[in-house]
Amino acid sequence: MQFGIKAWLRHPRLMFARLRYAQISTKITCFYAAVLLLVLILTSVLTGLGVFFSFYHQAEVELEMSMNHVLDVMEQGRSIDMDFGRDDIVLPGVVLRITDTTGQIVFENDSHFPPLRRIEENTVKNPPFWANKNMRVVQFRNATFYHARMDVDYRGKIYQMHFFKTITAEKHFLETLQKILFLMTILGFLLALLAGFFVSRKILQPIRDMIVTARKIEVEKMDRRLMVPPARDELMELAETFNHMLDRLEGGFKQQQRFVSDASHELRTPVTVILGYSDLLSRWGREDAEVLDEGIAAIRSEAENMQQLIEKLLFLARADQKRQVLHKENIEISEVLADIIKKMQLVTKEHTVELLQNDDGLMYGDLVTVRQMFRIFLDNSQKYTPAGGRITVTSRYVAEPQGKFMQVDLSDDGIGIAPEDQKKVFERFYRVDTSRTKAKGVSGTGLGLSIASWIAEQHGIEISMSSELGKGTTIHLRIPLI
Repeated sequence: MQFGIKAWLRHPRLMFARLRYAQISTKITCFYAAVLLLVLILTSVLTGLGVFFSFYHQAEVELEMSMNHVLDVMEQGRSIDMDFGRDDIVLPGVVLRITDTTGQIVFENDSHFPPLRRIEENTVKNPPFWANKNMRVVQFRNATFYHARMDVDYRGKIYQMHFFKTITAEKHFLETLQKILFLMTILGFLLALLAGFFVSRKILQPIRDMIVTARKIEVEKMDRRLMVPPARDELMELAETFNHMLDRLEGGFKQQQRFVSDASHELRTPVTVILGYSDLLSRWGREDAEVLDEGIAAIRSEAENMQQLIEKLLFLARADQKRQVLHKENIEISEVLADIIKKMQLVTKEHTVELLQNDDGLMYGDLVTVRQMFRIFLDNSQKYTPAGGRITVTSRYVAEPQGKFMQVDLSDDGIGIAPEDQKKVFERFYRVDTSRTKAKGVSGTGLGLSIASWIAEQHGIEISMSSELGKGTTIHLRIPLI
């Protein structure tokens, strides 16, 4: 134990290094105890200096007043003899001793005061800095004096006037005061350490509770939350922020689980079909040309579906990682819509596709992804609209106090979307009533609207929807213009 204490004393860096890795409560306690110790030391030093300065200054003022008064009396022509101080020419407590050139005492008001020889022997060579530089400091056993000397040429004779004033009459009292101040400093430091330890533990207890709760939270079970303290302080903000982060993590984790599950399910079907037809071709494909053509066509179709699914997954993965590059430029919306509708009319034979209104308007965006967004919405309209149905697009210029916008409405008279499903259609792999859509021959991955939503978000486009079962769906796009 002694060796450990000596090592700490010899190596203060070791102490600071260990303190760096100590608990926060220990650091707070040590910091505030050190600050309090510094304040106590500074207070004690200033108190001691103030006491000494006050004593010295008071003695200095009384000496100067007495010296001036003596000079005034001498100007009145009073003789310097034993009756010189008959009417108390100096202040009480000031000793006056007048000597001639031979050192003979001409006048003194206190015959018991130490002789000049002893005063010279006890004169302090290096007085404290707060002492008057024109006066000498004389140190005796239990007292300290000021000694001021003044040479006077009076009536043709040279006299030496010695003025003495007691600065501190009780040296023992001052030493006791210094000891008391020192002990109070040490006691205050120890009390600060003790109080700081308990107070810091009390203050940091909610953080310890948060740590215990956080340790119990696992990836598979993220339903636990931190208890929010009632006080509106930093700990409350920390708990609310942590709980909000847990909510997002739990939602993201569940979304990831669902995403992986849905992606696996979507990939399992084409892989199963490809494996089935590969097995069929290995058995009978060499001999039966019809089976060979059917198997090749099916494998190609499923491979194309897998390729589209993988491309969509890669797009969303790049979007999540903020690595999807957008090359934005000025885009004329009317030209983009006219081109998309024209090409759609060429390839769509079972539906009527019309561009009813197409106002001019410039937006700032990535041409490729904006086209992709419009195609996704129109492809969905085509998928979920029975043969003979009608798909219309209108583009209207709108000027508002908030700015200029292009209101694009893409409508169809298809199967519609139920109100409870309208908020979910933009989630990944979500498909509305799969049994109903498959019965109508509609299939998909459920990723298109997620991609369209991401593209719209990157361009500041607001998406809303109005739909009714059996009557159709309208997608409303509010596009900010330049």
